[in-house]
Amino acid sequence: MLDSLRILVVQNHYVGFGGDDVVVASESSLLSAKGHEVSLWSVHNKDLTTFRSRIHTALSLTYSRQSKARLSRHIADFRPDVMHCHNLFPRITVSAYDAAAEAGVPIVQTLHDFRSVCCINGYLYRNGRICELCVAGTSYWGAWHRCYRNSWLGSFVAAHALDRQRRAGTLQQRVGCFIALSEPSRRQFIAAGLPEERIVVKPNFVSDPGTPPVCSRHGALFVGRLSPEKGLQTLVKAWEGIEYPLRILGGGPLHLPLSADLRRWISILGHRPHAEVGPAMRQARFLVMPSEYIEGFPMVIVEAFANGLPVIASRLGTMADVIEDGVTGLHFTVGDPDDLAAKVAWAITHCDRMAEMGSAARRAYEKRFSEETNYQALLTIYRDAISAGAESGKFAGKTASLRF
Repeated sequence: MLDSLRILVVQNHYVGFGGDDVVVASESSLLSAKGHEVSLWSVHNKDLTTFRSRIHTALSLTYSRQSKARLSRHIADFRPDVMHCHNLFPRITVSAYDAAAEAGVPIVQTLHDFRSVCCINGYLYRNGRICELCVAGTSYWGAWHRCYRNSWLGSFVAAHALDRQRRAGTLQQRVGCFIALSEPSRRQFIAAGLPEERIVVKPNFVSDPGTPPVCSRHGALFVGRLSPEKGLQTLVKAWEGIEYPLRILGGGPLHLPLSADLRRWISILGHRPHAEVGPAMRQARFLVMPSEYIEGFPMVIVEAFANGLPVIASRLGTMADVIEDGVTGLHFTVGDPDDLAAKVAWAITHCDRMAEMGSAARRAYEKRFSEETNYQALLTIYRDAISAGAESGKFAGKTASLRF
């Protein structure tokens, strides 16, 4: 049994601090606190400041020899027991797998979205609705529909890189264990061709903010990016006949359009520091999540549960899987403002039941999404991957039965 591990974490940061960056920071901090040696090897898209650097990245999207060389040197210096990859797009690429494989280091890959498996925009979402064209088919559908930043050229380059990777079976051959963040996501990854026996479901976690105070809660809350796929239009339309305060925390492309057509009971507060989210959740009666795409694993759900806040969410994907209807929150039909309005009206008039759901949400957090639960799951995944790699050079699927 291995007591202390040397864990190499690999991450390509986007310009904004996204959900996968939060996971990387949280897991790395947790592992370090438990006595493991963690090294974060990362690149950042904010460095792509020149036309030349962007062209180089585009030309290396299929395979970055530069990233492989740099990572190989780091592996030789750090000598990790396991390499845990998160986001490799667009600068690191699957070359990271070869760097680890050539050094005999087993690989674990967290799948935060669908970009590395089948969908170039990562969300299985197009033109305001769920799109699964590329799940079992070719990724070139994404190029045809300009799914990457609405750019035909950018979409073609991204689709070409992903298609070559899929045809070569790179992930299947190199990665010892895949971490899916929810059971619905796991099913999609299997449909896209990843080996079922090597996909483990391990949700994200947040640090315990402490037992929620027993106090009177009031108002509804939305926390997230203000963009079409998050269902903001559905949310605002549902509030047309509701006289109950709704606070919206977040920024994005819909900020100005929503502000220009603001309803009386809605307050758009813009992007707020993460330190302000928890207190806002402890004051609200419920959180609303009207997302209209298949989210990997929204951190906001775990944060809400940790703060004893029930969630009214679309009956879709991870949200429907994690939020138990009538127990830790309520479900409504995706994209249906009338159904959402009905659920909100019920929540407003059933204070005691919503308080009970908040208590149940807190218990769900303690059981499934706490630091200790996550740590034990990570440790099992790492040790099984290392053991399987030592035995045969391939992952034996020992952790496939893990469910949380």
